[in-house]
Amino acid sequence: MELGDYLRILRKRGWIIILTTLLTAAAAWGFSQMQTVEYKSTISVFVRPERIDNGTLLATKQILRGFVRYIDSLNFAQRVINTIGLDMKPDTLKGKVTIASKDEDYIIQIDVVDTDPAQSERVALEWANQFVQWRDQDNLKQRKEDRVDANIVQNPTTSKFRPQTTLNVVAGAIIGFLLGVVIVFFLEAIESNILRAPDDVERVLGTTVIGAIPAAGAEAARSRKKRLANE
Repeated sequence: MELGDYLRILRKRGWIIILTTLLTAAAAWGFSQMQTVEYKSTISVFVRPERIDNGTLLATKQILRGFVRYIDSLNFAQRVINTIGLDMKPDTLKGKVTIASKDEDYIIQIDVVDTDPAQSERVALEWANQFVQWRDQDNLKQRKEDRVDANIVQNPTTSKFRPQTTLNVVAGAIIGFLLGVVIVFFLEAIESNILRAPDDVERVLGTTVIGAIPAAGAEAARSRKKRLANE
């Protein structure tokens, strides 16, 4: 197909692409409005060995994931519940919390998602505090050079987690645009062998149309044939 063919298709059926784009974008916006608003609080804990050398630093990276598995537990969830007085089961609270390590930065990040931003902040801060307290208690049993300290980098930062209305609308519009393009080319494929106008004849045969039989003339010819057949 040449550029002119694409322009012809757009002039003829471009409204389909525009309509599907608008409809899917509107549907995405409506879906976003129906979602429950949730907030995410994030806090980072810096894990630092008392003895600084290449071997110790490498070992610290290896145990970071072990720390994550230890604190990402129902036991820690119950500690947080007891400390801040939440009316919630440990498994429910744990389902709101995501804990991951950033080995290259010696950071353990704690994310808490909740419909109440203040509560998500309290949970994130208390979870980090429980981790720091656990490390402090464990360090008392270790020699000074073998200790691994944990320190909160800063207070939790909170932001809206979902719905991400703008992202949903943009994604919906892109999907609608692609769907519209598929529909247009599907319709064009179906009608590719149907000749309805002189332009279609010229496009398919590559020749110039110099005349056409008027529809009224064709109808009159059919009427004459019918009368002759009846005589």
